[in-house]
Order: sequence, then C-alpha cells, then structure tokens
Amino acid sequence: MEKNNVNIDRNEVVIHVDNVSKSFGSLHVLRDVDVKLFKGENLVVLGRSGTGKSVLIKLISGLLTPDKGNVRVLGETVNQLDDRELRELRQRIGFSFQNSALYDSMTVRENLEFPLVRNKRNLSRAEINKEVEEVLDGVGLSQTINQMPSELSGGQRKRIGIARTLILRPDIMLYDEPTAGLDPITCLDINSLINEVQERFNTSSIIITHDLACAKMVGDRMVMLLDGKFERQGTFKEIFDTDDERVKPFYDYNFIV
Repeated sequence: MEKNNVNIDRNEVVIHVDNVSKSFGSLHVLRDVDVKLFKGENLVVLGRSGTGKSVLIKLISGLLTPDKGNVRVLGETVNQLDDRELRELRQRIGFSFQNSALYDSMTVRENLEFPLVRNKRNLSRAEINKEVEEVLDGVGLSQTINQMPSELSGGQRKRIGIARTLILRPDIMLYDEPTAGLDPITCLDINSLINEVQERFNTSSIIITHDLACAKMVGDRMVMLLDGKFERQGTFKEIFDTDDERVKPFYDYNFIV
C-alpha cells in the first residue's frame, strides 16, 4: 500500500541538515550529510542498523553536536543554541520512542497530563481535560483514559505514546522505529495513525525505520543512508529501482525472505 498525496509546502524548510559529519573516535557515522524536511512532509530515513539513523535524530534534537556542518530546525541553528533556547525549541518537536516511554505508575490520563502541566502551567482543569480528550480521540483510544499502561497492548501503548507527544501540539514529529516489535496488523494500524497525525495535526515528520512496509505506507519522500551518506533519495520506487548491491539485500529481506 503506497501513501496518498498530501499538501506539502516545498518553499518552507522546517529541518535542514546541512553538510553534517559526525564521528565517534575512528568510527565515521555520518559523512557530509545534507537533507531537508519540508513543511507538511513525511520523510522516511532508511538504513541498516548502525548506519547512523538514530545519530541523525540526536543531532536534530540537540542531544549531539555535529563535528562539521549545521543543523537548522524551525529557523534555529540547533548547535548554536544555549540550554534555554534548546528547551524552547524541543517543545516544538515531538519524539515518539520505540518503547513508548510511558510512566508505568501513572494512568493514561496522568501520562498525558504530565507534559501539559509541566510546560503550560496556566491551564485550567477544564482546558487540561479538553486537551487530553482531544489527543486521545485523535489516536482512537478515548476508552483507555483511566487505564494503566500495563493494561494496554503494545500497539495501544505506542498510540498513547504518540498522543502524549501530540498534546503539546508540536510542529515536527520524530518517529524512531515506530513499528518495532509489533505484529503485522498492528504495524498497519500505526502506519495509518502516522498518516492521520500528519493530516489532522499538520505535522512535518521524520520517520526512522528499516521496515519497508512502513516506509512505503507513510513516506512522501525517502532517503537511504549508505556508508554514512544519503546516496539515494526519492520515492519508494526510485530508491529501490537499482542494481546497487548495498540496496538490493535490504529490499529482498523485507519483501522476499
């Protein structure tokens, strides 16, 4: 299943990883990487484990600093921000982690309220309730509001994790392996949700994955990390219409084996 077309403003760049390199000792992870995310776009970053996909996310969020080049997010050069400016920028970025990152001792409601109350202290109880109910409805899990995370399935936990991210109304969503550890049917549900979030909440997103079914379903555009560089960019067909021996096994494993 391929993705439907959406409105993307290619005149507005919300993330620009500009000629960035990053090494750890003698290990060169990213080499002169250059990629842009446009407003309203879902950009999929493909690559084998250990190719630097998660390093890219950490550079975008300011958790790592590039050795060379700049990372610009929503008009700010991330590697030049002080701690206060970086905290403010991160409030405009939503992070969806592999493990959903829910607090096991809190109900679903309390998990969703936590970032809202911490970052928007002047909200009334009625406003908080409204925000919680809206994002829960947005991920299709209104009925779970009083449940504990331990009572939820893996797919439900993933959805609640996305809802908790959405409650601050981020401009950008960063998804790290959103379908990891899920069964095929739940993977389809999460892929559909990523597209729904894009349309309903007007987000621009980077999706880190090695799941090609996910990539094909959610990506408006794709880039593939090969040997520390984005050597292939385009649609799913453009990425994999190649005899490049670095790319073919990736496709074969997902769709043939």
